[in-house]
Amino acid sequence: MRIPLVQHSTRRRRARYRRVLWSGAEVLVTSGVLVLLLVVHQLWWTNREAKQGAERRVEALEREWGDGRGAGGSGPGTGTGAGSGTGSDDGSGSRSGSGSGGDGGLGRSGDGSAKASSSGGVPRSSQAYAVLRIPRLDLRVPVAEGTSKRDVLNKGYVGHYTGTQQPGQDGNFAVAGHRNTHGEPFRHLDRLRSGDKVEVATRNAIYTYVVDKILPQTSPRDAGVIRPVPRSLTRPAYGYDAPGRYLTLTTCTPEYTSRYRLVVWGKLVATLPRG
Repeated sequence: MRIPLVQHSTRRRRARYRRVLWSGAEVLVTSGVLVLLLVVHQLWWTNREAKQGAERRVEALEREWGDGRGAGGSGPGTGTGAGSGTGSDDGSGSRSGSGSGGDGGLGRSGDGSAKASSSGGVPRSSQAYAVLRIPRLDLRVPVAEGTSKRDVLNKGYVGHYTGTQQPGQDGNFAVAGHRNTHGEPFRHLDRLRSGDKVEVATRNAIYTYVVDKILPQTSPRDAGVIRPVPRSLTRPAYGYDAPGRYLTLTTCTPEYTSRYRLVVWGKLVATLPRG
């Protein structure tokens, strides 16, 4: 019987295959660990940091108002200026017609600007100047000027659409917030129902809005929902026909995507001046 011989070249080839397979397995395991760490960072650590930072900012604002000092020296008051427009904030304080990406915001066009209130003027870009409270969601979150991801939304704040009205004014006070990661203040925005209260507190007053209408899904570029008289451009059955004092809350939907926007509208029902 002939005994097959194993050539040295065959051994070397098999050894190379084993090394390649082992190296590939190590790369896959390392990549998997890195991806897992990234997911943990995004879903847990950024949330923790942003939530804590937002809570501290709310407490600081409320302390300042309690001491009778202004929040950063400016902020909207009880004025009812009728400014309008649909300009967008690109994160640098300038306005542009581009969308704001997957941050819960909406793409807009136009060159309008918010009018100054009767007691303080327009807040600086990225300045936190108000507190949004939603009892049903047990939410207290700062409102900052603009919808910059880096300077506003990723801090766990809610961002005011530059170009829309300020709290209590005639027109539409419109804001955006993250639904997932970075504090996710609007994580449960879909739980709001008609009749729920939403308060916006500023240095000079507390404005109470009542949820009136909900648009479950629309395009990220549906700029109509943040106009002075809000009405969806892609789903015209949703919205209003008459001027009023509106609140608009926007965020991404479905969760963990930025494909569409969820919109909640409210109407002003009460204004309580401070002191």
